[in-house]
Amino acid sequence: MEFVLYEQKGQIATITINRPKALNALNSAVLDELNEVIDAVDLNEVRCLILTGAGEKSFVAGADIGEMSSLTKAEGEAFGKKGNDVFRKLETLPIPVIAAINGFALGGGCEIAMSCDIRICSDNAVFGQPEVGLGITPGFGGTQRLARLVGPGMAKQMIYTARNIKAAEALRIGLVNQVVSATVDEAGEVVTTAQANLIATAEKMAAGIAKNAPIAVRNCKKAINEGLEVGMDEAIVIEEKLFGDCFETEDQKYGMAFFLDKNKEKVKEPFKNC
Repeated sequence: MEFVLYEQKGQIATITINRPKALNALNSAVLDELNEVIDAVDLNEVRCLILTGAGEKSFVAGADIGEMSSLTKAEGEAFGKKGNDVFRKLETLPIPVIAAINGFALGGGCEIAMSCDIRICSDNAVFGQPEVGLGITPGFGGTQRLARLVGPGMAKQMIYTARNIKAAEALRIGLVNQVVSATVDEAGEVVTTAQANLIATAEKMAAGIAKNAPIAVRNCKKAINEGLEVGMDEAIVIEEKLFGDCFETEDQKYGMAFFLDKNKEKVKEPFKNC
């Protein structure tokens, strides 16, 4: 892989978009590599995935404008479908995905972050959908996911004005879950950078997710994602079935037996993928 790095540590894996000189902009090659890497994630071993961008300036600055500038109508639609297919694959991956966002998350960068389950950013992060300033619409799900995350009114404001927002505002409107800052000593010297703390925070959260019953976590993701696409009456049926499925797992039997063991003589063992 030229533009996408993959690293697995135990039950946690990290995908890094590695095109820092271009601020990790998404072109066809990056999207193709992302697609391959997502397909290669070992779901029997990995329980949580972290997505981030290389370098100190940018998570993903957007789609590659140089590549898009000469596209025809049909080619533009095909490029939008390519990005949407990859982002949808990420969004529907059975395991949780955490976006660790440092610096620019604009256009396609904001859109791929929204395809993840949870978004954590450093305090220098900048979000936006600047497409109308370039004469196009958001093409990788921005008009759909942003409205679902922050509400139609705020989404329309961000998209129509093409105005970027900083980390604090992204947290206020619900676009991100958490903002991470640098650690400084009493003299005001930086001990740990915001980027380092960002990755550490994402890894700590991923570890917390990974220690829980993996099938239950997957079923929760499936219930939330599928339930949001239908009415409440259908959504609770989805939940009921996935709730019931858990009772066929060894994790449910062990987890409840341990909870009910008043003596707690045994140390709680890790949950299995069963």
